[in-house]
Amino acid sequence: MTSRRTFLRSAGALGLGAMVLPAFSAHAEPHRPSGNPLAPNPTTLWYPAPADEAKIIEQGLPIGNGRLGALVGGGVEKDFLYLTDVTLWTGELNDTLEGDGQLPYDSTHFGTFSMLAKLYVTVPGHAGATNYRRELDLSNGLVTTRYTHGGKQYRREIYSSHPDDVVVVRLVGPNQSGTVDLVGAHGEPSVGDAPHTAAVFTGSFPNKLAYSGVVTAFSPDGTVEVDGAKIAFTGCSDLVIVFSGGTNYVPDASRGFLDPLLEPAKLALQKANVRAKADALLRTHVADYRKKYDRQKVDLGRSTDAQRAMDTWTRLQARAANPAPDPELEASYLQFGRFLAITGSRDNLPINLQGLWLSNNTPDWYSDYHTDINIQMNYWLADRAALSDTFDALANYCVAQLPAWTNTTQAVYQDERNRFRNTNNRVAGWAVAFSTNIYGGSGWWWHPGGNAWLCMSLFEHYEYTLDRDYLAKIYPLLKGACEFWEARLVETPQGLVDDHDWSPEHGPQDTRGNTYNQELVHHLFGTYRTATDVLRRDQSYGRRMSALRERLYLPVVSQKTGMLQEWMSPDDLGETTHRHLSPLVGFFPGDRINRDDSPAAVLDGVKQHLITRGMESFGWGLAWRAACWARLKDADRSYELFQKVIRPSIDHANGTAPNFFDMYSFGDRSIFQIDANLGAPAAMLEMLLYARPGVIELLPALPSAWKTGSVTGIGARGGFTVDLAWRNGKVTTATVRSVGGTETEVRFGRWKKKISLRKGQSVTLRP
Repeated sequence: MTSRRTFLRSAGALGLGAMVLPAFSAHAEPHRPSGNPLAPNPTTLWYPAPADEAKIIEQGLPIGNGRLGALVGGGVEKDFLYLTDVTLWTGELNDTLEGDGQLPYDSTHFGTFSMLAKLYVTVPGHAGATNYRRELDLSNGLVTTRYTHGGKQYRREIYSSHPDDVVVVRLVGPNQSGTVDLVGAHGEPSVGDAPHTAAVFTGSFPNKLAYSGVVTAFSPDGTVEVDGAKIAFTGCSDLVIVFSGGTNYVPDASRGFLDPLLEPAKLALQKANVRAKADALLRTHVADYRKKYDRQKVDLGRSTDAQRAMDTWTRLQARAANPAPDPELEASYLQFGRFLAITGSRDNLPINLQGLWLSNNTPDWYSDYHTDINIQMNYWLADRAALSDTFDALANYCVAQLPAWTNTTQAVYQDERNRFRNTNNRVAGWAVAFSTNIYGGSGWWWHPGGNAWLCMSLFEHYEYTLDRDYLAKIYPLLKGACEFWEARLVETPQGLVDDHDWSPEHGPQDTRGNTYNQELVHHLFGTYRTATDVLRRDQSYGRRMSALRERLYLPVVSQKTGMLQEWMSPDDLGETTHRHLSPLVGFFPGDRINRDDSPAAVLDGVKQHLITRGMESFGWGLAWRAACWARLKDADRSYELFQKVIRPSIDHANGTAPNFFDMYSFGDRSIFQIDANLGAPAAMLEMLLYARPGVIELLPALPSAWKTGSVTGIGARGGFTVDLAWRNGKVTTATVRSVGGTETEVRFGRWKKKISLRKGQSVTLRP
C-alpha cells in the first residue's frame, strides 16, 4: 500500500470528518477548569534515572483512569509506555467441568488479562542529558520527567485522564524532533487511518473480543507527520501525544459480555481527537483526580532533612537498615495505595491481582479475581480512605456477573466430580470458584465460601455509606448466597455446619464445619436479615435466615494448641505458618469476635493463632496480620508487620520494589501482586481508627513512630467520617461527620462519649 503523508500543525487539523459511530454519540467536550490545577508541595516518589525496560514491573511508574493504564519508563532518548485496557481478556464463560471436577484454569477457556500495546517516544538527539529526575506525583496524578540538554530545560508530563478517557504524553522544551511508534501487544500491525491523522491497530481474540489502539499527536508550532504507522515530529516546543484504545466488552451477561456492533477503532479515534489545548487537558485531568485524592490528608510526622533528600529507592533501603522512623515515607505509602485505588478502580471492572499494570501477556494466575482474600483485600482501603466511590467497580462487577454465576452453579455444581458438592444433592442460589474472570466464568476448584465473603465486602460498604439504593442493588447477591447456604448446610449434633470443604488454602479438603465458612455464613445470614428489614422485603425469609444463624456451630479454642480452631478438631491439620488467616475472618475483616463482646479465652485463641502463624509472609499475608494485631491493640506488632511490607525487595525477596509495587517472592523471580499495596494502607488506618456500627475507637494501636499527626476523612462504619488529630499519642481533636449515621459512641482509651447527629451534621470532640 502506498503511504500517504499528512502534516499537522494544530489540534484542529486532527478532525475526523463526519464519521458516524453506531453505538456511541459524539464525544462530549468536558468542562475545562481554568487556572493552575497542580497541588502545591505534592507528595512524590522520585528517581535519578529512567526505568530499565527489562525491569519495568519493578521500576516503571503507574498511571491509570480505571480503564486505561500504563507503566511509564521515563527514558530520555527513548521513552516507553506499557499500555492496558482492563477489559482486554481472553477466555469465555467456562462452565464445563474437567475430568477431575475442576473448572478449566487456563488462558484459553478461563482466560487471562493481557496488555494492549506498547508506545515508544524517541528523541534521538537528547543523548547525554543531565539533571535528570523522574517522579510520580501522587497529589496530582501524573508522571513527570525533567532533564537538561544543551543547556536547555525539558519536561514531560504523562497521565491517564478519566474525563477525556485517553493517555496523554506531553513534551515541553525547545526544538524537539523524533518519532512515536505504537506497537500492538499481540503482533497486530499498526497502519495509518484515513485521512492519516493517527496510527491505528485492530485485533480480535478467538472469543470474539474486538480491540484497538490509536495514537495521534499535535503541536502548536512544530511539524507533525503521520506516515503510515509512524508519527514523526520536528521542531516542536510543545508536543502532545494522545493514546486511546478499547474493546467491545460490555458488562451484560444477557449479551455474552460483548457488543458486536461496537467498533473499538472508531471509538478510540474519536476519543483521541481531543480538541483541547495541552494546558486544558491537564487541568481537566488534575481537577478530576484531586476531587478524590484531596478528601484525605495524611500527616504521620516529619521526616529528617537527610531522609527527605534521598530518592525513593535509596530511602526505602535506608529505612530498612536504620530503626529511625521515616513517617513521611510511610505516609506516602498510604497515599500510594489511595493513588492505586483512584487510578485503578473507577466506573469499569474492579482491581484484579495486578490492577491495570502488566509487563507481558502471561501474568501469573492470569491476573484474575481471587475470591478467598485477594479481591476482598483490594477493597479494604476504599471506604477507610475517603474513596467510597471507588468501591462501585467491585459491586457493579458482582451484579453483572450474577446471572452467569447463578446459571453455572445450578447447572454443574452438583456434578459428582465436584469434590465440594452438596451431599444432600440440593442446590440453589449462586457460588463461585476460587478464581473468576470477566465473562461470568470461574476457574480452578469451586469455593463455597467465596459467595459469602464477597457479600461480606459488599455489605460492609453499605455500613460505611448507609445508601439504601446501593443496598437494593446488591440485595440479589445477598439473597442468592443465602439460598445457596440454606441448601448446603448439614445438621450435626454440634449444630448446622458447612459440608465437605477446604480451609483455604491448606489442610484437608473434605472436612466439615471449618471455621472459615462458619464465620462467613454467620455474617451472611445476619447481614441479610438487616437488608430485609432496611428494604422491607422478604422479611419472613430474613427471619428464617436469622433462625438458621442461631443454629450454626461456632468455633472454639483448642485445648491442645490454645488457638482458635481452624477445623472441628483440636489439632492443627495444616501448615503451622500458613500465609492465609482463614479461621480469623470473623475477627478481621469481620468482627463477630471483638474486644467488647467476646470472652477473653476466645480473644486469647485469636492471639495464639496469630503468634503461631508468625510474623513472616508474602506482602498480603503481612497486611492481614497487621490489621489483626491492630484489632488486638498491639501497636508494636502491627507496625512491625507494616515495616516488613515496605522493606525493599532485593534479589527477588518479598517486599517493596523501587516503584512501591509489592513483590511476591516466587523462587528465582518475583511477581507483582497489588493486594498488599491496598491492604497494608488499610491496616495503617485500622491502627488509627476502629469502627463498627455503634462504636468509633480512636487511636486503638498508634505506633510510637507516629506519635504526633493527623488524618482527615477516615471512613467509619455506621455512616460517619472522622478527621483526627493527635499529639504525643493523645487525641487533640476528632471531628465526626454523618454521611447517614445517627448515633454512635466515640472512645479514646477510657474516655467515651455518645453522640447523635443528622445526616450532614458534624461535631468536634476534644477527649
